[in-house]
This record gives sequence, structure tokens and C-alpha cells, in this order.
Amino acid sequence: MNDRSREILPEVKARLSRLGFELVDLRLRGAGQRQSLQIRIDRPGSVPGAGVTADDCATVSRELERWLDGSGVAGLRYVLEVSSPGVERPIRWPEHWKRFVGREVRVRLPDHGRVRATIVRVEQDVTVVLRIGDGQEEVLVPLEQARDATLVVDWSDIDRSLAR
Repeated sequence: MNDRSREILPEVKARLSRLGFELVDLRLRGAGQRQSLQIRIDRPGSVPGAGVTADDCATVSRELERWLDGSGVAGLRYVLEVSSPGVERPIRWPEHWKRFVGREVRVRLPDHGRVRATIVRVEQDVTVVLRIGDGQEEVLVPLEQARDATLVVDWSDIDRSLAR
């Protein structure tokens, strides 16, 4: 996350919270006249694959556009994209890691590369204990070093729930 993204993060989270949503991911890219702001939202407590509709994204987009236009934080010309997190949702902040303890993630780790791991626990909002692969190896990782984490989806569970 770049410095500009960190600057607007608290305001975006607060605005989403007032609308009944949580921020899953925020990316502010570009410079000068044309910036791109990508926002992924979810409903607190929702399960992957259920929760955010196209109407929800439109509501959030309108609210954020009013703020962005008034504040100028994204410049005069910007592109705003609001979407759901998808079923393989990103895991970005301590509250996400805590919410999904016991779930599998794909994550890039400094000493292991890209791995599949189970979230065992989060310690003091700064480190996560992960069980790597099918083995019993557990590693303690600073959250700032756990990169590009996404939930692993068991597609057979989704297929079974759709068949009902």
C-alpha cells in the first residue's frame, strides 16, 4: 500500500462503515491528472460468494464520488471502481486475518515464496501464525510481510450448496 492509499484509508473505512459495509481492499494508482481508485467491499460477517450486490456497489460508488469530488484527494479526473471481493477475497488487514482463523489462504512469504497455509492465530495485530501446506510446520510471520494473501475456496462445497 502506498502513502497516498494510507492517507485516505481511514476516511474510506469510516464512510463504508456508515453505509453498513467493510473495506476489503483499497488501491490508489497513478499520478497527476488521472488516478485510479479501486475499492473492494463486503458486508461484515458475510460468507465468501454472498453479500454484495451490484446495487450495493453503485450506492457506495455514489457516496465515495461525492466525497472524492469535494475533497480532491484523487485529483480532478479519476477512475473509481467499486466491486465485491469475490470468493477468493483478499486478506489485507489484521481484522481480516482474525476473522478467517482456521481458513486456508494462499500467501507470499519472504522465506517460502507463494504457499498454501492455514491461519492458526493472530498475535497482537502484528503477526500471524500459519501452518504451511499439509504438514505441521508453523511459522510466525509479521503481517506486513504476508503479501498477496487470498482465501482458498473449496469449490466442492460451493457446488454442493448450489445443488440444494
